[in-house]
Amino acid sequence: MSITRHTAAAVVLAGLLAAAACGGDDSTSTKDKTPKDKGTTPPTSVIDPGDGGNYAPKLDPADFVATVDNPYLPWKPGARWTFTGDDDGEVENTEIVVTDKHKDILGISATVVRDTVKDADNVVVEDTYDWYAQDKDGNVWYLGEDSTEYENGKPHSTKGSWESGVKGAYPGIVMPAHPTEGKAYRQEYQKGEAEDMAQVLHVGAGPEKVKAGSYDKLVVTKEWNPLEPDVIEQKTYAPGVGVILEEKVAGGTGRGELTSTTAS
Repeated sequence: MSITRHTAAAVVLAGLLAAAACGGDDSTSTKDKTPKDKGTTPPTSVIDPGDGGNYAPKLDPADFVATVDNPYLPWKPGARWTFTGDDDGEVENTEIVVTDKHKDILGISATVVRDTVKDADNVVVEDTYDWYAQDKDGNVWYLGEDSTEYENGKPHSTKGSWESGVKGAYPGIVMPAHPTEGKAYRQEYQKGEAEDMAQVLHVGAGPEKVKAGSYDKLVVTKEWNPLEPDVIEQKTYAPGVGVILEEKVAGGTGRGELTSTTAS
């Protein structure tokens, strides 16, 4: 179970992505506590990005800014998050660090974020460099990842790696500028390899208590991947912090919660 990434390795508008990501005002409905949507809706109808499978966004580097400061996904260089939890009974300890490095993708300078997962014995099981960039409207785009899975402490597979513009891969949005309840969107797209989608369930939810503290004014998303149709995850984001909680609500059990952060 990944904290920053998605169900294949994850968290972010009806119609074509570019138009939908920029539309609508934030919903301000307030819940007494963060809801857990564990209904019986068939996975195939959980998320519909509304594009009919015709997805090929064209990004203009001139539309992007140098920093990623969306309040629900603030990738400030040097910021750090730690999570603890389990995925189908297997202990996972995750550390996320925003590096000071950038990678040029499609002419866009992407922020490099390192996501390292370790097991109960503190042995690395996955080490990933994710690439993010924010457009002028405040939408945070996911441009790809360089991911390595380990077995017995040794590199085993890089199958989860992909890059926008390479082998038919397209970027997606992981956090909209204006999260709107009910809106669905693609987080990434490479047919048969990377097809994560998300839907905003709630805006203004909370409070939610995790090991790092109690948070309010939350955005809650449901995430799903047609390549793993039985698995559904739910992520909770706090303003100024980012992800504080990730839970598997169908297709197994799993929970990862924030234990500490230097985000501000």
